[in-house]
Amino acid sequence: MGAGGRMKTEEKDIMKHVPVTKPPFGISDLKKAVPPHCFRRSLIRSFGSFFRDLIIIYSFYYLASTYIPLLPPALSYVAWPLYWFAQGSILMGFWILGHECGHHAFSEYQWVDDAVGFFIHSVTLTPYFSFKYSHRSHHAHTNSIEYDEVYIPKRKADKFYTEFLNNGPGNVFTLLLRTTLGLPLYLIFNTYGRDYDGFANHFLPQSGIFNDSERGQVVLSDVGIFAVLYALYRLVLIQGLKSTIFLQGIPLFVMSGFFIFLTYLNHTHPAIAHYDQTEWDWLRGALSTIDRDFGMLNWVFHNANHTHGIHHLFPTIPHYHAIEAREAVKPILGDYYMYDDTPILKAMWRDTKECIYVEPDDEKKGVYWYFK
Repeated sequence: MGAGGRMKTEEKDIMKHVPVTKPPFGISDLKKAVPPHCFRRSLIRSFGSFFRDLIIIYSFYYLASTYIPLLPPALSYVAWPLYWFAQGSILMGFWILGHECGHHAFSEYQWVDDAVGFFIHSVTLTPYFSFKYSHRSHHAHTNSIEYDEVYIPKRKADKFYTEFLNNGPGNVFTLLLRTTLGLPLYLIFNTYGRDYDGFANHFLPQSGIFNDSERGQVVLSDVGIFAVLYALYRLVLIQGLKSTIFLQGIPLFVMSGFFIFLTYLNHTHPAIAHYDQTEWDWLRGALSTIDRDFGMLNWVFHNANHTHGIHHLFPTIPHYHAIEAREAVKPILGDYYMYDDTPILKAMWRDTKECIYVEPDDEKKGVYWYFK
């Protein structure tokens, strides 16, 4: 067959439903397969990634602030978007290190992880402890219809999604809204999140997302965000509103778009299942994730996008050991391992169109698949 035939075969394999029966292996079997050194966290290597990103972020900022204003207007129209994309992508990589801190995967010292994570997430306008606790719930209940924390799939009975948005213009609207405002909508209004009694919000200490022992640290997270917002306000006074928007604001906006691309594509795919409480268990939930290939951005994102499966199985493994750990467990996982190398923009559009709502499996109740 020609190339077109091979592509069709690959596409069919990619869209094939993953197994939903309880796997013949347990988490202990997987852990035994991972080399022990993969679980060791190196302060030197972690800070190496930290300072790598900081140096790149500052270099991009210096080059943009110093040289783009000197360019002819026609060239600046090209240079600014290149800067926004480059700076937004490296900010996303920096954010991923903060996320790693929240999993205690940065160092052997919890206080170091929290201090570094607090700094990283605050400067990227994410409340560190608030996100850490809600994200912990996501890892504890991945792909549970009732209890997962984010990207809860809709049901066919939700007519707004299944009828009003289930068409070309609706798909475009959904995609644009998700990739532009998805992160702030989730943090402020819990959009795409699970239902809580009352108003759920990552900045509100009394939100149902948190328990009583966590509320003080939610306040601390808010203090970090307000401090960064005040610093941005001072920058506006010093360098002007336009420069602050161009140098800091838009890159943060681009970063939030990358956040949605990563998280949505790692958790949404026509071939994966969701489970209700009659069928859900932690291991099958953790296996209901998809590794993706972001090409040259894999390095920028510390390989988080194509090691997401192993991250859900062992979230304390640092990023520099994740590929080795993933390769060690793949022979055991077999068909339970999900990888899709469809180009990212194509995959985002395909999954936006195909993953509209979920309905129960005809033969196995408690298991839910996406429909369009």
